[in-house]
Amino acid sequence: MNQALLGFLTGFFISGSANISNDYFDWDVDRVNQPGRPLPSGRISVAQLWTLFFLFTAAGLATATLLGSLVLALAAAVWVIALLYNMKLKEMGLFGNLTVAFCVAMTVIIGGATIGMINGIVLTFAALAFLFDLGEEIAADAMDVIGDELRSSKSIAKRKNKTYALRLSGVIFIIFIMLSFLPFLMGWLGYVYLLLIVVTDLCISYFSSRLLLSDTIEEGRIQIRRLYLTWGMFVAIFIFANLI
Repeated sequence: MNQALLGFLTGFFISGSANISNDYFDWDVDRVNQPGRPLPSGRISVAQLWTLFFLFTAAGLATATLLGSLVLALAAAVWVIALLYNMKLKEMGLFGNLTVAFCVAMTVIIGGATIGMINGIVLTFAALAFLFDLGEEIAADAMDVIGDELRSSKSIAKRKNKTYALRLSGVIFIIFIMLSFLPFLMGWLGYVYLLLIVVTDLCISYFSSRLLLSDTIEEGRIQIRRLYLTWGMFVAIFIFANLI
């Protein structure tokens, strides 16, 4: 239980520090795309933001240290890559999308390393996390294309068009759905997992299709939030089901 808690806190604080610094480097763009966020709306100052960033970083690295050198090395690597992404790699289009998806997938790998277990289930869930986030990142770029005009972004939506980016996102979600059956087909997980993933896949199929057909940016963002909520609920219910 202590390992699980420390692993959760490591992922929480390292991911949190990345999201906090992202708000700073997206400040100008968020003034256009999402002015209600804490920094552009003035609800938090730059000094407060960086204080939170360093507190989260210190806490994440501290909990990772308690889990051993391997977890610390992985957590530090993710922290560095995430910061580089926020500073510069975000502007590199697909490569930036791949970078952030990699960081998300690494949280699953770190979880496996925490308990000394990197197996087929861990690798599959890491791949699912990678695919889900990649699809979401490409779709989110399509919603942010107006604000991206303020920087030298090479997003797929900016280089091609919104429809092209959303179609690519949809293809990635299809691959995600196909891969999601692997743990059951391999006999790693049973019928409870199958039931949960079927319901999850149906919701993802529906929301991703609504995303593709969205007429406005706000409608598209609503579908992206619903996709995140669907995947988050699956993870939470799956963990709870295995705990009991």
